[in-house]
Amino acid sequence: MKRIQDCTISKITWLNTDSYLLELDVPDEIPVLAPGQFAEIRIGNSPDVFLRRPFSFLDADVENRKLVFFIKRIGKGTRHLGELHPGETVNIIYPLGNHFQVPEKGNVLIVGGGSGIAPFILLGKELQKKGVGMTFLLGGKAGSDILLTDRFSQYGDVLITTEDGSKGEKGMVTDHSVFTSDPFPFTMIYACGPEPMMKAVARMSCLKNIPCEVSLENLMACGFGVCLCCIVETTEGNLCVCTEGPVFNTNRLKWQICA
Repeated sequence: MKRIQDCTISKITWLNTDSYLLELDVPDEIPVLAPGQFAEIRIGNSPDVFLRRPFSFLDADVENRKLVFFIKRIGKGTRHLGELHPGETVNIIYPLGNHFQVPEKGNVLIVGGGSGIAPFILLGKELQKKGVGMTFLLGGKAGSDILLTDRFSQYGDVLITTEDGSKGEKGMVTDHSVFTSDPFPFTMIYACGPEPMMKAVARMSCLKNIPCEVSLENLMACGFGVCLCCIVETTEGNLCVCTEGPVFNTNRLKWQICA
């Protein structure tokens, strides 16, 4: 059941000049959250930012009633949100959207580019509960863009690529040597990040004949499928990412991934 709540900011932790963690104290019991779901947050301290902003749940502490979001400062809304202080409140609507499918067994590859790492701590926790092995592949333009590796390493191995070669292997995530492993050691791939990156990862999964799920980062103004600004073309027609996604099996997307 969706909730609309005023939550108190307990902490804002800046990870570099552009990215921060927003930690909220929730007044009531947190409902069941699944990895990949998101919340719409109202930017209350900015009268010229009218629309809510969608953010995936990075983590949730149900016992202590805390929600954590990974946020990259991209525009006016995320900048103003990062200027708030502990003790101030924000209004959120949650939980929204669908979620990643968590297998009962296997070994999965989780690929995050830039702010695309946002849903993957919660996913790592769920996979660990099932005893599923996992490897994280994180990509960025430079070493300063690679964040939260200590958190991800609690759940699996962490591999890194940077476009300038300052950390990990040089190149895009699909240039990483893990994709040339023979045999390929993974039974499923998850990805989130810029669309070209996700398309490249999806193509790799298609060529290796294993399933791939991606979390799309379309603009989602309402979160309820009313504004229709987050439409994506699928094999079933045009669908709203906020209600039918944000997670899609790539076989449902018109991406021509094996071309």
